[in-house]
Amino acid sequence: MAAGGSYSIVEYFGGDGGYRCGYCKHENGNFSHGMWSHTMTVQDYQDLIDRGWRRSGKYVYKPLMNKTCCPQYTIRCHALNFHPSKTHKKTLKKVNRFLSKGEMPVERHDEGLEGEPMDSAHEAGVQPPCQDPLKIDHSEVQDISTSPDTDTTNSTAPTTPREDAVPAPAEKTPNVTPKSGKGADPSRPLCQKAKDMRKERRLQKEQQKQQEAESSSVNPVPSKSSSNQPKSLEEFITESLPNDPLHRLEVRLVPVSFEDPDFLASYEHSAALYTRYQTTVHGDSPYECGESEFKRFLCDSPLEAETAPDGPDVGYGSFHQQYWLDGRIVAVGVLDILPSCVSSVYLYYHPEFSSLSLGTYSALREIAFTRQLQQQSPKLAYYYLGFYVHSCPKMRYKGQYRPSDLLCPETYTWVSIERCIPRLEISAYSRLSENAQGGDACALKELGRVLVLHRRTVMPYAAYARKRKGSNDEKEVEQYASLVGQTCAEKILLYRA
Repeated sequence: MAAGGSYSIVEYFGGDGGYRCGYCKHENGNFSHGMWSHTMTVQDYQDLIDRGWRRSGKYVYKPLMNKTCCPQYTIRCHALNFHPSKTHKKTLKKVNRFLSKGEMPVERHDEGLEGEPMDSAHEAGVQPPCQDPLKIDHSEVQDISTSPDTDTTNSTAPTTPREDAVPAPAEKTPNVTPKSGKGADPSRPLCQKAKDMRKERRLQKEQQKQQEAESSSVNPVPSKSSSNQPKSLEEFITESLPNDPLHRLEVRLVPVSFEDPDFLASYEHSAALYTRYQTTVHGDSPYECGESEFKRFLCDSPLEAETAPDGPDVGYGSFHQQYWLDGRIVAVGVLDILPSCVSSVYLYYHPEFSSLSLGTYSALREIAFTRQLQQQSPKLAYYYLGFYVHSCPKMRYKGQYRPSDLLCPETYTWVSIERCIPRLEISAYSRLSENAQGGDACALKELGRVLVLHRRTVMPYAAYARKRKGSNDEKEVEQYASLVGQTCAEKILLYRA
């Protein structure tokens, strides 16, 4: 339950049948379990994705890893320790050349990297439940810790093994190399002395820092790197950009809320861009990617917007990170900002700019954004890229954002991708953890303590089972609780009709 007293509420759908795979196109090789999330706290979703779950709209699903044709491993990048590769640097320079001089490359570097299927294939046939279980009678909430059928020992919150966060580097504004001139320009001000110019630059830096402190800008601030250290990601993003570039790129973060004026003002433009992207890049028919599908998949989020004293200034929840080029949206990254990470949901962009490798560019900007948020919220130190699918060659690009970890599907601990790849070369499915004795620390132990919502009343499953004598849903509830784990099962409400 969230600090504000709200619960996450889900309806479990199971998922024993096979469906078409979006990676290898196998007609019935994709196996996953799913549930509809009516509402969800950001901490509960953080705990779920740390157990291999992922959302598409309000539908949350978990691949059946040892059975599905293309096992999908949750992958996270250590944002603070990230250094761009040679390919990443080329992408950033390519975008900056376009912004500075208008140079549009002909070749495409994102061939095969357009992104993963937007959802688990069988989700398309899932419709929102008809009943609304959101209204809870709090006067009838039964305390699980005092239930006669359950243990009174309170469970502790899960701790996912991870490395300690590295302190964020100090800030610095970029050095811009002056262009060679062609003599005095009567339209420009008279030359200033070097001392006066330095004073003016210092004043501009102070004003810029004040503006950045007052706004929730997602534009990266270059981090300071000494002469014997490689350039930071932020420096590469802003490198070589003149004060008056030919094209102006602005990155805006807007909350996914129809009550937000910025989100509403750009909604139609954003939906049209999504349709154009899906039809051109993925070959969808227009009726498969219209406004209703856009809203359902990329705007309807179960996550509750939250703020916390130790959280980022923009708060937690679902957001659209919009890339505005010369006054129009050319790309949108759909993000979830969670207590420990920025989670990438989807990206769509104008096909006209596909040669700029916007998939790679946006991921680098999102890593820089994660680093920026970490300065405000120290525990928010990871960038989640969704699923890594080693058996699908075009999906291996996600492993290039290093250092990164994959989630072991049996112990739910994180393992360095360098140690995982040799195992995945041998078998598409692998228990990634090398600890033979290790197990699931949050494995289901007490079914009776699973929280359910029945007739607007919250109660442990043990009390529910007594009320519903002869109920035959124990196996289904046990399957659900095993997948979400004991800790989540005692916080999230499983709706029972």
